[in-house]
Amino acid sequence: MLIDLRGKVAIVTGAGRGIGREILVTLAAEGVTTVALDVNPSELDDLAKELAASNCTGRQYVCDVRDYHRIQEIVQEVTAAYGRIDILVNNAGITGDGWVDEISEEAWDLCHDINMKGTFQMCKAVIPVMKKQKYGRILNAASFAAMIPSIGSAAYASAKAGVGQFTRVLAGELGPWDITVNAYAPGMIPTTLNHFTELPKEKQERLLDTLTLRKWGEKKDVACLICFLASDYASYITGTMIDVSGGKLATQVPRAAYEKAADEGL
Repeated sequence: MLIDLRGKVAIVTGAGRGIGREILVTLAAEGVTTVALDVNPSELDDLAKELAASNCTGRQYVCDVRDYHRIQEIVQEVTAAYGRIDILVNNAGITGDGWVDEISEEAWDLCHDINMKGTFQMCKAVIPVMKKQKYGRILNAASFAAMIPSIGSAAYASAKAGVGQFTRVLAGELGPWDITVNAYAPGMIPTTLNHFTELPKEKQERLLDTLTLRKWGEKKDVACLICFLASDYASYITGTMIDVSGGKLATQVPRAAYEKAADEGL
């Protein structure tokens, strides 16, 4: 199977660092013309240098996904420059930790405005372009927390669960135009948001014990999934959320398999 994305145009939000950057760089390496959106100008400048060094085509825009007017400006510019938008990856997001009786209204709103409303606004802006060309791939960042939340993460978990349901509704609405909409749910992948690999060793071991594949994931694991879902090989997949977590909690005690493997000399 040779995934060919050459000639496609993709917008990726939150592309300055972390998983978003890995997604954008991977798409660029596959021949996609990339449009990077982020709130941090210095990270976009660094990204632009990396892409230029690889002779990759693309643009970078400073953009807060809460600003619908700015989003519209960018979509209009991109459409004028390239004539189409084939792929939208709504990766931008923040955590929103805090117990329900302690989290501030401002923190709650910020978490939902970026994770949920930002996804909605980006989709709303590109839908007319994708409808006109009768083709599109929309990929929304959910989270494992959308399926099984953690204590103290009500804001984040509810926002990401909202992304999951929003994805299903939008898939239904856009099916007639051959536009697929899917969500991806990263799990145990260390980033600057979760700091997994900076936790004390005993806490890391406890988290790894919940994995069917007892190892941390890599940002590339998500980027490769995005490439597949953005390709024509995934043309019959829509309205779903794909878990990228190494089989986190796929079984009740995945550690037991590793204990047995050790007994067998593995």
